[in-house]
Amino acid sequence: MYSTMTKMPETGQYLFNDALMYETTYETMNKTMNYTKTIGIDNEANMVKPAKNGRANGINEIISKRTEKWSVAGQNPDVMDKQSAIWDFLLDHYFRVEMTGWERLPDNASMLVGVHSGTWLTMDAWTLCAEWWRRYQGKRILHGTAHDVLMALPGIGKYFRNVGVIPAKRASVTAAFAAGHDVVIWPGGEVDAMRSWSKRHDVVLGGRKGFIRQAIRSGVPIVPVATVGGHDTVFVLSECRKLAKMLGLKKLLRTEIAPLILGFPFGITLEAFPMHIPLPAKIRTEILDPIKIDTNPDRENDNVYVDKIYKEVERSIQEGVNRLARLSKGPFFG
Repeated sequence: MYSTMTKMPETGQYLFNDALMYETTYETMNKTMNYTKTIGIDNEANMVKPAKNGRANGINEIISKRTEKWSVAGQNPDVMDKQSAIWDFLLDHYFRVEMTGWERLPDNASMLVGVHSGTWLTMDAWTLCAEWWRRYQGKRILHGTAHDVLMALPGIGKYFRNVGVIPAKRASVTAAFAAGHDVVIWPGGEVDAMRSWSKRHDVVLGGRKGFIRQAIRSGVPIVPVATVGGHDTVFVLSECRKLAKMLGLKKLLRTEIAPLILGFPFGITLEAFPMHIPLPAKIRTEILDPIKIDTNPDRENDNVYVDKIYKEVERSIQEGVNRLARLSKGPFFG
């Protein structure tokens, strides 16, 4: 479960590409979409341009088609109820989650922004959303955001929709805020989730600042979130960026990284898609002090202001990660 923030000119549909922020306006979306029902993002889907590589184009068409519909109705209560015992075990005993800072949450809808680890299966992100449900039981809805490839996968994609996950696109996130819901975003996307274990305590937001412009437009505060432990659920030995480029993974799977992992049950593996069972690492997460955003529309194009907020968010998360990391006794022991 992670946000896709990679610049993808082939599709032109992603929320957090600063160069593509002009595509649609809030007013236009209000006229063309019903935010409270499952919606097909036909206008965005039609923006797909033919790729030079026929195979890549075909895969991208499949991914786009499987992510056209999404909903901001929130979690499916029946699904959440049926899996509650499993998540209680995972949260309390397998990952031994400690999540603090709830008192810092603003009363109104907020944009939570953080980092996550674990390649395709970012358990620090999953446990955050699970703890949120366990605390609020649907009375305050949080939407996770995910990479299109994950949303398109059979099984996982359907599960994500049932637990309230939406694509990391401008239309879906705008709709969630318009509905009064909270949204959690991981701006670093795959470069964050797939970073090497040696970088486990580095905050990687990827220089991607579109989330700040979204907060300005939607009039919501940004709530930084720090977390550690997810990096120990699978060990990324190398990011293999050159190999990913050679294999054309940016076009095929919308990622610039082909992580070489050490994980269970296959040991050392080149993981192009989810191939490991997360190890029982202890996960610590802390909700940090909110950052109030100036909602003057002019601020959206004020690069100095956007850069200032970006650095403030990055600094807050890094300080939180450093603080949590000092509590860790190492992999598995927490």
